Amino acid sequence: MSPQVAGVLQLTALIAALALAYRPLGDHMAKVYSSEKHYAPEKWIYKAIGADPAAEMRWPAYLRGVLAFSAVSVLFLYLLQRMQGSLPGSLGFSSIDPDQAFNTAASFVANTNWQSYYGEQAMGHVVQTGGLAVQNFLSAAVGMAVAVALVRGFARSRTGELGNFWTDLVRGTVRILLPISVIGALVLVACGAIQNFSGIHQVGQFMGGTQEWNGGAVASQEAIKELGTNGGGYFNANSAHPFENPNPFSNLFEIFLILLIPFALTRTFGRMVGSLRQGYAILGAMAVIWIGFTALMMWTEFAHRGPAFEIAGGAMEGKETRFGIAGSSIFAVATTLTSTGAVNSFHSSYTGFGGGITMLGMQLGEIAPGGVGSGLYGMLIMAVIAVFLAGLMVGRTPEYLGKKIGTRQIKLAACYILVTPALVLGFTAVAMALPTPADSMTNSGAHGFSEILYAYTSGANNNGSAFAGLNADTQWFNTTIGIAMLLGRFVPMVFVLALAGSLAEQKPVPETSGTLRTDRPLYAGLLVGTILIITGLTYFPALALGPLAEGLAS
Repeated sequence: MSPQVAGVLQLTALIAALALAYRPLGDHMAKVYSSEKHYAPEKWIYKAIGADPAAEMRWPAYLRGVLAFSAVSVLFLYLLQRMQGSLPGSLGFSSIDPDQAFNTAASFVANTNWQSYYGEQAMGHVVQTGGLAVQNFLSAAVGMAVAVALVRGFARSRTGELGNFWTDLVRGTVRILLPISVIGALVLVACGAIQNFSGIHQVGQFMGGTQEWNGGAVASQEAIKELGTNGGGYFNANSAHPFENPNPFSNLFEIFLILLIPFALTRTFGRMVGSLRQGYAILGAMAVIWIGFTALMMWTEFAHRGPAFEIAGGAMEGKETRFGIAGSSIFAVATTLTSTGAVNSFHSSYTGFGGGITMLGMQLGEIAPGGVGSGLYGMLIMAVIAVFLAGLMVGRTPEYLGKKIGTRQIKLAACYILVTPALVLGFTAVAMALPTPADSMTNSGAHGFSEILYAYTSGANNNGSAFAGLNADTQWFNTTIGIAMLLGRFVPMVFVLALAGSLAEQKPVPETSGTLRTDRPLYAGLLVGTILIITGLTYFPALALGPLAEGLAS
């Protein structure tokens, strides 16, 4: 069997598995966020934090809950790292430096999981399990809560209430993320991923020196790392490390976990707004982009010409032989079209066009299917923009799901889509203009520029993957990427929740013969075109200086 055929079969199996899980998981999540019943463990949590789970919140109160909880999380994780040297289970590692502790705290709370450190050489068991793994759950639950609040904005009318943030946060963690993660961890352990709290031990000689590895609760962190579209690895090699991702089956299973909730949330959306066809339209737009990017990536990496590539069967540099080009390409697209950031290969070693595909996937806003929660609300923002453009073409006030898209709504949507490009391009320009940041580049020319552009694209879009050629463990990059991660995560949430509040206050508009049907393939195609055009106009000049220039020169 040729590698190309094997790749198609892997993709087919992945699509089949996602299709089987789509309906039950999507319906389950809709019930979770619509139920009035509170389980006993949830009641204990509400009592401990002093929250009233039955109290409804308007968007400013919901936003205050998101920001307050996230600020406390950043502070807690920062202090935990700074105190590591005094904690048990530190494996002898010292406390983390202030700039790196800030970067890591911002990263994991913002669901980015950017890592400028070697996990196996810096973080002990307490920080890994009690700090980073906990934030893998909580940051994902925050994203899901904000997405559900926006969905309620479309579903409700004549009220500004969007639900209760604390209820949505707890339910997302307890009823959705935790049960699936337990099952996922058991599967990964069965595949060969490690799960222990052992110390550092020697495993043999390597190139004349002693090779040492430390154990850890890897399988459990790996499961929520992928399921919550987090991406932070226990080891520096991330999902290319055999302790995290042992074989081709575990590789495909991890991709399945990455895509599971983001795709299923479209059915949750359809169920909550009372029209499954609306969810299918959003799903169709996501699927078209994801499958298109995956096919393009596989073609680019398999078809690259040259003696070395032909002998290897394609562009194998930087890829694990146990996964091959197909398994690596599917993983790379899945992780950059979501806000996961996990890698099973080094994106810096991809072909020029291949590296550009991973970058463009993040620059789309990671909405196909996107991160847990963030993918859905990002796609719904683009749906609002697409409806507005369609309204301009036919000369009528645009409507979406019975809500008029007026001046206030389109301003909020426009602000949302401008935040991330401003951060990415602004920080990239400053870093290239200053002399010190450029010293961190391993390469010069177009590839060196791509390293910087990729870093800020990954940080501001809350992805977390790296181009693997940039030394980001400097005060400049730790600080600026940390700021980009926090602003890229929470400023857009302000506009999302404000939009949700304005929609919930509206009176539904009756559908007429002139209403654009947003549950049809025509609209899904318009949505895909809108996404590609907006991204292309925004990022094309920067991409032309980096991956496009490198690809055309090779």
